[in-house]
Amino acid sequence: LTLSRLEAGVVGHSEVFDLDELLAERVDDARFEAESRRIRVRFDAENGLQVRAVPELLHRAIENVLRNALRYSPDEGELRVAIHALPNQRCRISVQDQGPGVPESELEHIFEAFRRHAARGEGYGLGLAIARRVMHTVDGSIQAKNRPEGGLQVDLELPLFNG
Repeated sequence: LTLSRLEAGVVGHSEVFDLDELLAERVDDARFEAESRRIRVRFDAENGLQVRAVPELLHRAIENVLRNALRYSPDEGELRVAIHALPNQRCRISVQDQGPGVPESELEHIFEAFRRHAARGEGYGLGLAIARRVMHTVDGSIQAKNRPEGGLQVDLELPLFNG
């Protein structure tokens, strides 16, 4: 339903808010989920970065990326989340896991609806598709790449608000 609404252009009202605060709440939720598997969640945030977006939608996009990273993280592993300003009036949220990564041939497809990784077939394969659509509504982007040391990194970029 969320994906259908996004594709139809029904997105809600944009607000200006501190992105680090929204992200800190999502990271706290991820830490709670990670406890049972002893996954460490590290958070590095640049404070005071403001964006204009629909908070509920951005919340959903970030939550979907974090849950996906936790799903593929090994027990007793580490999940890293960071947010930093970029020089072009944009900011980047990076989520890095220590999971198996994604075959290179599949990387460009993981943001398509109903795509699921064979290793962990839970869910419907909509989380990353929703995240991509949300990022497009805020003139942002989302990309994934395999990390040289193993695992996947998902970067969400969006414009900063300049009052």
